[in-house]
Amino acid sequence: MTTNSETLRAAYFSMEIALDAGIPTYSGGLGILAGDTLRSAADMSLPVVGVTLLYRKGYFEQHLDARGTQSESPTLWHPEELLEQKDARAAITIEGRRVEVRAWQYSVRGYGGHIVPVFLLDTALPENSAFDQTLTDNLYAGDSHYRLCQEAVLGMGGVALLRKLGRYDILNYHMNEGHASLLAVALLEERMAERRAEEVTKEDLDYLRSKCVFTTHTPVPAGHDQFPRDMVYGVLGEHRVRLLEKMDAITDNVLNMTHVALAASRYVNGVAMQHGAVSREMFPDYSVRAITNGVHAGTWTSKPFQELFDKHIPEWRRDNLYLRYAIGIPVNEIREAHARAKHELIENIFKTTGIMLDESVMTIGFARRAALYKRLDFLFSNQERLKWIAEHVGHFQVIFAGKAHPADEPSKAMIRRVFKAINALKGTVRIVYLQNYAMRWGGLMTSGVDLWLNTPLKPYEASGTSGMKAALNGVPSLSVPDGWWHEGHVEGATGWSIGHSELHDSPAEEAASLYDKLEHAILPMFYGAKDAYAEVMRSTIALNGSFFNTQRMVAQYVMNAYSSQPDGAPGEHFFEEVRQV
Repeated sequence: MTTNSETLRAAYFSMEIALDAGIPTYSGGLGILAGDTLRSAADMSLPVVGVTLLYRKGYFEQHLDARGTQSESPTLWHPEELLEQKDARAAITIEGRRVEVRAWQYSVRGYGGHIVPVFLLDTALPENSAFDQTLTDNLYAGDSHYRLCQEAVLGMGGVALLRKLGRYDILNYHMNEGHASLLAVALLEERMAERRAEEVTKEDLDYLRSKCVFTTHTPVPAGHDQFPRDMVYGVLGEHRVRLLEKMDAITDNVLNMTHVALAASRYVNGVAMQHGAVSREMFPDYSVRAITNGVHAGTWTSKPFQELFDKHIPEWRRDNLYLRYAIGIPVNEIREAHARAKHELIENIFKTTGIMLDESVMTIGFARRAALYKRLDFLFSNQERLKWIAEHVGHFQVIFAGKAHPADEPSKAMIRRVFKAINALKGTVRIVYLQNYAMRWGGLMTSGVDLWLNTPLKPYEASGTSGMKAALNGVPSLSVPDGWWHEGHVEGATGWSIGHSELHDSPAEEAASLYDKLEHAILPMFYGAKDAYAEVMRSTIALNGSFFNTQRMVAQYVMNAYSSQPDGAPGEHFFEEVRQV
């Protein structure tokens, strides 16, 4: 168990962290990835801590009417019932005001009992102004000013709170996306003590880079947080604006949070091989490496498959690479485990919605954050052909889920188009859309469907992790070769591609490819060659489940990011780190 006096390998800062199904401090893949990272760090007994915000009103509860119109309400939960309140208090300055910050702790307990503490920052204190008390209310809500103030609490307040908790000896500050990059300003202020911003030296900036690493998740410039200089001046003050200018993070009177993180870090990585290449094109002045995302095997493997792995490969929890040996599990046992997971999914859908799906029918799952580039409605590009396939090749049913951001009207319209297709296909293809998608439904869906569908618009999928969860449960993917699937796709062995991996197909070409794969490969195999389909399921576990997990990912961070020199090369303790991991 970690103690205040020990050296910490890393402090992991993330705007959202999915810790538990009952703690609504995440919105989607970024938060799930952060939670899985810390779960694997605990399994590996690594001395790290996590830092995020409390979000007393969560992200939001999604409500969908009969036409698919989304409305929202706050998520009601009680931090005192699930978290431990810490006595320590810290303070930062926002708009010239003193803002008090306290922390709540969630303890992530690893496979062997090691605990990784996660500190959730909270400004809902009577000493603070009414506005400041709301800064830890909602995730991804409010205007740019609200978001900048939140990010100040996360980055600057997080560093200050760690100091109050006695956490001084931290070797690495890991920024999971640019939201946390104001921690660099806090570290630079500590380093400079009473010196003026104009006195920043190369040695000061080298010190900062020696302490920071950065993971970027966003493959498009518009996705990176930016704030006008005047707003930054008002929120952070003149001294901090001058520090940011010394870091070359303000260009054309705009602060780019990703540029702060890039300037502050000695090691920068994208979250998949292809995303690393895209990021190098976006940021040609920086060396951007790649560490492909993963998922926490112990969390996302369903109970039937946990029992199956415990029987045949009992080492899999301690060493996820042992999942490679799933290739030796008899196919009939793969089918039996999956049938149990599928039954649980369908039973839960019936209890929740009153809709009874058929366990014998090919079931396709699509559940992502509802953003335009993810194209939830892409399956319905040619509804007449979809009907023909269902009537002449094999019946199939589809389960959808996903939330659109409350302010994202185009994505809300996309959900309505899915509902319109549901009605148009009624009687031919049974489709259900589950509202309020979160961790619980994520686990049920990725283990219980027969095929995982993913149709992002290339090259906007940085990584994606839902298909990785499916792979742990023997569910192959039918996906556009973007993000992680560019690495995980082995045609006919781990699933099937939509379009070509090296080409930018037109939407019409991609849709034709999707329907061709369903008609000529997937449905005939599912219904006519059950052992062959089970073999695909088995190789999906062996090839993808064994690699696309956060145990491998965290080991790569330790060996490459946390142990690196200022130029990003492995440090002098590289091989010692390898042995420890």
